[in-house]
Amino acid sequence: MIAEAGLAALWMASAFAVVQILLAWGAAKGAAVGRGEELMVALRRTALVQGLLAVLAFGLLIAVFVRSDMSVLLVVENSHSMKPLLYKISGTWGNHEGSMLLWVTVLAIAGAGVALFERRLAAGTLAATLGAQAAIGLGFYAFLAFASNPFVRVNPAPADGQGLNPLLQDPGLAFHPPTLYLGYVGLSVAFSFAVGALLMRDVGPAFARAMRPWVLAAWIFLTIGITAGSYWAYYELGWGGWWFWDPVENASLMPWLAATALLHSVTVLATRDGLRAWTLMLAVVAFSMSMIGTFLVRSGILVSVHAFAVDPTRGTFILALLGIYIGGALALFGARVGTVKQGSTFEIVSREGALVLNNLLLTVILGVVFIGTLYPLIAQAAGVQLSIGAPFFDKAVGPVALLLVAATGAGPLLRWRRDNLNALLGRVTIPVAVAGISFALVFVLAGGTSLLSVFGIAFAAGLAAASVAPLWKRNLKRTPLHVWGMVIAHLGVAVSLCGMAADSAFKTERLAAVHVGDNLAVGPFRVTLVEVRPIVGPNWSALEARLKVQRGDGTPFELMPQQRFFANPPTNTSEAAISTLLDGQLYTVLGAGDGGGRWQLRLWWKPFVTLIWGGGALIALGGALALIGRVRREMRDAHAEHYA
Repeated sequence: MIAEAGLAALWMASAFAVVQILLAWGAAKGAAVGRGEELMVALRRTALVQGLLAVLAFGLLIAVFVRSDMSVLLVVENSHSMKPLLYKISGTWGNHEGSMLLWVTVLAIAGAGVALFERRLAAGTLAATLGAQAAIGLGFYAFLAFASNPFVRVNPAPADGQGLNPLLQDPGLAFHPPTLYLGYVGLSVAFSFAVGALLMRDVGPAFARAMRPWVLAAWIFLTIGITAGSYWAYYELGWGGWWFWDPVENASLMPWLAATALLHSVTVLATRDGLRAWTLMLAVVAFSMSMIGTFLVRSGILVSVHAFAVDPTRGTFILALLGIYIGGALALFGARVGTVKQGSTFEIVSREGALVLNNLLLTVILGVVFIGTLYPLIAQAAGVQLSIGAPFFDKAVGPVALLLVAATGAGPLLRWRRDNLNALLGRVTIPVAVAGISFALVFVLAGGTSLLSVFGIAFAAGLAAASVAPLWKRNLKRTPLHVWGMVIAHLGVAVSLCGMAADSAFKTERLAAVHVGDNLAVGPFRVTLVEVRPIVGPNWSALEARLKVQRGDGTPFELMPQQRFFANPPTNTSEAAISTLLDGQLYTVLGAGDGGGRWQLRLWWKPFVTLIWGGGALIALGGALALIGRVRREMRDAHAEHYA
């Protein structure tokens, strides 16, 4: 009965979404004539109940996975009774239907959060926002009910399930999808705010202040999700790379780029009443990118480790939803943008001007990634086979990204509204000097390194210096938390950029077929194959190589890469063995044997590669500090107004 109860909760949630839309329409009309208070109360409660029902449906789906209920088709196809508990739970969203239920559950929770806590917006604008959020949810409820029901029974029930893809049986993949979905749904709330503001012609600082925490939270979760996904692919897939410009990777990067631009724009609108139309458009674009990402991963047009190939009918359904939501929002924007009043103006040489430049460069990068990701798919549909890979993206995105880094460093050093160019040149003297010295040192000491990598390290050093510049001559104890957040996030960008450039410039690789007892040299290390032995794990068997590693005259240590075999479902995987040191990582992979006693070994020495993910963590930490600081300030201001 658990599955039937979950399906009933899903249908009831969709019914409440319909009621929420109707109540929102009535409350918005009532607010326009100074009435509708009772409808607003009912609207808030309806949004809360819808969220609770969605949570109940998803909780019941988790329950059938934990119980290994093999009468539910989704459990049969994506779980096994002998799996560890963590992977039984993560198996809930390690498939198409469960991941979409998670998507709509987080969407409903977000709508309930807006209804429960938002008190700054005018009643009509809030009503329109909740109506837009319910309309998004209703489309996905319909998708689950008619195209992707996660509670379908199978009769007769098999003795056991087929198991989850072994590549997804990893703690990183247990947490990676939920964080991305939290980011996607945060952008849906920003989208709903923009639609509500356009419908009610209420675009101003109050609307931006209500939207900003959701944008910032979405950006934080997207950052965490992308960083975690990058590291998972790096250590789990055995390819030795941290980013491959895979279309599914790009599907998560595009919303992050749009969210980054939106975050800067909404901050200008909230604090300086500028960039009104730009903020509205970016809110639509950011959610559009999350919808396109959902379409790419869930439509079946991509084949990837972390994409779910499904019935094309489902892809058509998602594409229809994308057309309705995004097409409708763009039509609304076109119809109402003329009514959006101009906000405060500013000079080109100002912090607002730098943020506009920042957003333009982010938009260029977004456009390049968007075209590079979708063009091969469009060409394939027309019968032309082509591939756009890392060389294209590196060459097209790299130079623009360096300009973006320069703008990121200069922006916080400018004053709001208007500044003097000569004064700015004086403020950037130290960061420019640091970048120049870094460029010269790397260019001289690392001859033959690609020029783009040298520039990357130099720009990273300059950005690091510029990032901490806003703290100069400040009382650090009285510096607002959101300023600390900005500083740490920008510093994180510098750290990540340095790691990316260092990995590109200095990594060394060695691939060879060796006998037991043979030595290989890679970077400063000498690696000896001691033995290859069979071992057995909880739900797999493996061949494990024991490698003796020594760096110069240092103490030897061992690494043990594996070739694993999973029976449910039958799958071979490469389990890399990685040694993390202060100045980088030694990455080792065991390949197949040739039957003559030789084994393939693939070794990489990657100097400072860990800075990539350390920088990502700093970016997310900076965003979290900024969010806490903004929320605390608004709560303090609201408290002061209440007792004024």
